[in-house]
Amino acid sequence: MKPIIRITAALALTLGLTMGALAQAATISGEVKKIDEGAGKITLKHGAAKSLGMDEPMTMVYRVKDPGMLKQVKVGDKVTFEAEEAASGYTVTRLQKAK
Repeated sequence: MKPIIRITAALALTLGLTMGALAQAATISGEVKKIDEGAGKITLKHGAAKSLGMDEPMTMVYRVKDPGMLKQVKVGDKVTFEAEEAASGYTVTRLQKAK
């Protein structure tokens, strides 16, 4: 019975580490260039965003999933964010000031 528990624990640990690595890969570093609260959009200058298929640094306008996110940052802030691609364009799903 103990070998089964050890194997299960090893698999759980491996899965946890893999999910953590994937989450880190999806995080993008950038800088706030413009905020349009009325339209629910933010302009971000950022490095490569592999999770979005962007291999080069660029400046882009993103929609935000939650307009409240825009109140947490100001132009010039360094941020980390996650975004997803949808039919309507790219949407920021998580945004926070960089530490």
